[in-house]
Amino acid sequence: MSKNLTSRAEDYSKWYNELVVKADLAENSAVRGCMVIKPYGFAIWEKMQAELDRMFKETGHQNAYFPLFVPKSLFEAEEKNAEGFAKECAVVTHYRLQNDPDNAGKLRVDPEAKLEEELVVRPTSEAIIWNTYKGWIQSYRDLPILINQWANVVRWEMRTRLFLRTAEFLWQEGHTAHATKQEALEEAELMNNVYADFAENFMAIPVIKGVKTESERFAGAEETFCIEALMQDGKALQAGTSHFLGQNFAKAFDVKFTNNEGKLDHVWATSWGVSTRLMGALIMTHSDDKGLVLPPNLAPSQVVIVPIYKNDEQFEEITKKAESIINELKKVGVSCKFDKRTTHRPGAKFAQHELQGVPLRIAIGPKDLENNTVELARRDTLTKGIVQMDDLVTTIKDLLTTIQKELFNKALEFRDTHTTQVDNFEDFKKVLETKTGFVSAHWDGTTETENKIKELTKATIRCIPMNNDLEAGQCVFSGNPSTQRVLFAKAY
Repeated sequence: MSKNLTSRAEDYSKWYNELVVKADLAENSAVRGCMVIKPYGFAIWEKMQAELDRMFKETGHQNAYFPLFVPKSLFEAEEKNAEGFAKECAVVTHYRLQNDPDNAGKLRVDPEAKLEEELVVRPTSEAIIWNTYKGWIQSYRDLPILINQWANVVRWEMRTRLFLRTAEFLWQEGHTAHATKQEALEEAELMNNVYADFAENFMAIPVIKGVKTESERFAGAEETFCIEALMQDGKALQAGTSHFLGQNFAKAFDVKFTNNEGKLDHVWATSWGVSTRLMGALIMTHSDDKGLVLPPNLAPSQVVIVPIYKNDEQFEEITKKAESIINELKKVGVSCKFDKRTTHRPGAKFAQHELQGVPLRIAIGPKDLENNTVELARRDTLTKGIVQMDDLVTTIKDLLTTIQKELFNKALEFRDTHTTQVDNFEDFKKVLETKTGFVSAHWDGTTETENKIKELTKATIRCIPMNNDLEAGQCVFSGNPSTQRVLFAKAY
């Protein structure tokens, strides 16, 4: 199966698109720009969702659900947010179809069924949620409100790619309300740290925590915290964002509370989210020309057992041993699948599990039963060896830990070797064109310079790293004074 994949070196974009489809993760749907997430892809997303959900709840958040549709007047209430998403909005104008008298079996919009107010299909939920919070908040005793929702959103993208940019996608969005500015800022940074923890410890993706420049902030935010990752092709990918919204939405929706001094004040807000775009990050950080490489902490099955036999008697004996292994692995928290399909030969099964990135593969044949051994293969290094049955559970558990750690370290080494410090614009352009990756350079702090660099090179400021060292210098483009370096890159 995997031999048909285009190599990354030949065409990285084509490799990615083929891998998503051939590994049975997702496919394009009948709706332009939308995708069908297939069971194997959704199983990985469910693992991500479960871990993130646990982390959110451990930090005091609760799940809720809000409507898909937002009245246009509510969407327009916060001007910057409305302007920022206006070009991506899908809008419902009518609520009924009727038979077309001139075309049997055809339907048309009923012109008399026009909505009194148009409804925006949510591109993000701040408007509907803050309109709701107005009825929930009267006093400081009602705060903080720490809400998350798992939902779908629609952003009518013109150029789409499976997982990375689709017209509809799945995500989580947190929306919190606080009594003080400091509390809201701490919340926004806390959730950015949660995202970084998840990316590094579960996805095995090293990320840089930072803040966005003014032009790159979320529409309606006063500060946007982010985590930035670097893909194998040297392009950056924004893996998560957390926004300090100030009192902008509270003022737009007149959400006030009586503080502990008896005075009225507007509520302070945050919002934060990650989406199925993380699936794209997972694929592009670790996978190779053979297919997916999944970190054990997110693999739907961490181990797969493939039986090798010639007759029913051998198959029954191997099955008993496989079931015993599965039970022992289950006791130590390792997920294992027994591939007992009779419709596929062992070679085809090996190819499929390699393509789908199962971290460890066990092969058991009659001789293995006689010798009390198995063949154990690693997906990440494509190496294999013979392991004694008595040592198998311990070996697997240790190997899964090793694989998780080594995938992270490999990605970290790539990022570090593809982060280049430059001090003039010629070197800046040369690095972007040849080496790629993050470019650390001085910037004069103006949106004008930022936009000009983007226009000339297609590189954007990915973030101003957190705890950035102050360092006097000259802007790489304008030559004007600069107080610190920022990270530029071409990005998804």
